[in-house]
Amino acid sequence: MERGQFEDLVGQAVDNLPAEFAVQLDNVAIVVEDYPSRAQLRRSSVDYNHVLLGLYEGVPHTRRGENYGMVLPDKITIFQKPIETSCRTNAQVVNMVRKVVLHEIAHHFGISDARLTELEKEDE
Repeated sequence: MERGQFEDLVGQAVDNLPAEFAVQLDNVAIVVEDYPSRAQLRRSSVDYNHVLLGLYEGVPHTRRGENYGMVLPDKITIFQKPIETSCRTNAQVVNMVRKVVLHEIAHHFGISDARLTELEKEDE
């Protein structure tokens, strides 16, 4: 998939967020990269045999105190090639991009991986 098409999918996932969440993303940069860097892999704490599809880097809302401010934007990176590799069809890519974007935005709001797993099981 062309980079522009993939970026459009990421943009659509963000545009389709409920308004109450979207307004709280005012200091968040959402970018697309082909693959995670070595530094991102180290910071992510992903097990050696797992693939990193997206990464939130920043201070979650739940950890921000009253003195929080004057900081660089939080960053959400969506990794195109690992997502494409994990999917067989364009429809699967669309669904996976949406899922990864929502997952990383959830981290921005302070939801842990363990809680996200619980929520995903509840949805099944």
